[in-house]
Amino acid sequence: MTDARRLTCHCGAVELRVRLSDGLRTARRCDCSYCARRGAIAATAPLDGVEVIRGADKLTLYQWNTMTAEHYFCSVCGIYTHHRRRSNPNEYGVNVACLEGVNPRELGSVAWTDGISHPSDRMDQ
Repeated sequence: MTDARRLTCHCGAVELRVRLSDGLRTARRCDCSYCARRGAIAATAPLDGVEVIRGADKLTLYQWNTMTAEHYFCSVCGIYTHHRRRSNPNEYGVNVACLEGVNPRELGSVAWTDGISHPSDRMDQ
């Protein structure tokens, strides 16, 4: 696992300490109905790799459909900070743009995950 990084929302009310599973090599986008609208690049962190340092009371949870994914954002400035994944509830996705010292534009092309075809959404189950 990589060294801890600082992650903050836009206004600074929320601060996380994040240890990414494999650095920015895990960065990706998702095309599910929510992520496609949000447009954020997320990198992977294990559940024990995300620690709220400040602003736990400012984090707001958003869930829908299967209620498995947990999307967190700052209730003050509205910035998405991280989410517990539906594809793997043992992982978090963290907003790369909120990581201190990271410019998402410098990542180049970022792979997409097929969230539209998630197995939990198939009618044949």
